[in-house]
Amino acid sequence: MKIELFTLNGSFAHSNLAMRCLKTALEEAGYTAVHCTEATLRDRTASVLARLVEANAALYSFSCYIWNIKEMLVLARDLKTVRPNCKIVFGGPEVSFDTARFTSLDFIDTVITGEGEHAIVTLAAALKQGQALPKLMQGAPDAQFTARGTHYAPNEPISPLVYYESARGCPFSCAFCLSSVTEGVRAKSAEKTLADLLEFEKFEQPLTVKLVDRTFNFDRARANAIWQGLLSPRYTKCYHFEIAASLLNEESFAILKQFPKGKIRLEIGLQSTNEETLAAISRHQSAMGTLAAARRLKEAGNLHVHLDLIAGLPFEDYRSFARSFDAAYPHCDVLQLGFLKLLPGTALRRDAAKHGILYSATPPYTVLTTRWLSFAELDRLHGISDILDRLHEKGRFAHTLHFILSHITSPFSFYEGFLDYCNKTDGRALQKISQRDLFTLVCDFGKTLLAPDLHAEFMRYLEADFSAAEVRRPPRFQ
Repeated sequence: MKIELFTLNGSFAHSNLAMRCLKTALEEAGYTAVHCTEATLRDRTASVLARLVEANAALYSFSCYIWNIKEMLVLARDLKTVRPNCKIVFGGPEVSFDTARFTSLDFIDTVITGEGEHAIVTLAAALKQGQALPKLMQGAPDAQFTARGTHYAPNEPISPLVYYESARGCPFSCAFCLSSVTEGVRAKSAEKTLADLLEFEKFEQPLTVKLVDRTFNFDRARANAIWQGLLSPRYTKCYHFEIAASLLNEESFAILKQFPKGKIRLEIGLQSTNEETLAAISRHQSAMGTLAAARRLKEAGNLHVHLDLIAGLPFEDYRSFARSFDAAYPHCDVLQLGFLKLLPGTALRRDAAKHGILYSATPPYTVLTTRWLSFAELDRLHGISDILDRLHEKGRFAHTLHFILSHITSPFSFYEGFLDYCNKTDGRALQKISQRDLFTLVCDFGKTLLAPDLHAEFMRYLEADFSAAEVRRPPRFQ
């Protein structure tokens, strides 16, 4: 019996861990004709459908998320039309908390909620025995999770970014996060995790191994033991961890400071510096403590520090968000400006009316307006996020930004002002402005902020950044 596991990734740089976990479980149960197909949202729908039809599987499993559910529904409907006798299963976070929306669709045979390893094996067995499949199946915690490995085969084509899971669950209960609905944390031992991570050394090419654990350092001793092990030169990849800065101790800082530059990336969810906001989303961590830890990590000079902010949270208005932005900006290499998404199953979605939050009815359920932020203000923050991505997170203006921001007090006001300047001066959407033209706009705007006696030095930094990022001759900055 052929089984096809399928998903749509955001881009070619990503790979899907969930369907690899299902493949492992199925093969351990004795199913040998199991195949994974990964496509991207940029692929032609007709081409993806042709690949699925050609697979001619008895059972198709679709891994569904907020970013791909619209396209997955189209593909599943068309697949059922062409292969009416196949069975189509939907699983993943997007279908686990609003099940009636999907069980009512006649082209979906079964919806799996929660963890899928045990459920997919049960469904395969039922299909093999000619039994009817249930419309809804509650997943169960995978009893073998802590014993299983990386799920990547050494001979398979692999993307530059791979995912690894050393723990499931989260000790925190953030009101916007699906991890808050799962009780407890199950984790692999430090020894098992290090053994698994060593498996990625079988791939010769450079890789970033992103641990998808919601809070990697929930257990300080375990996290420190893993970091200590990764100091060994046997581990040559780049490792990305999502951590709670408040859980770092002196041993953590001492170990992390020893890594060579570029080996460790740390992502920290700050979300806001407004204490009333943090209390409303059940995030019981000191914002100032998080920032102090982030500053210390960044000052070590060898770590890549990523801070997250979320716009649209309760009690955070435009000026409050600007203060959060300014507080976070100096203490990270990347400041990720995200926007609240009210995911089915989360407490904040349940309490949206209480907070006066209106959000899109379609995935990814992005906030449209709140009691504290108007639609126009949120739209303005989206523009600032785009500017931030082009200027700061790509690293192409590193010296220029450092120089400008050393002479003004508010990073937020710089990005806000540059957004207005681009809209007034150029008029094109930011994504349509070439990199060369963007350098010219930064030059012209920067001169409006800086005293005339600083212009010559400012333009030298611009020229240096342009030369580092581009192969063409620089514009005449003047």
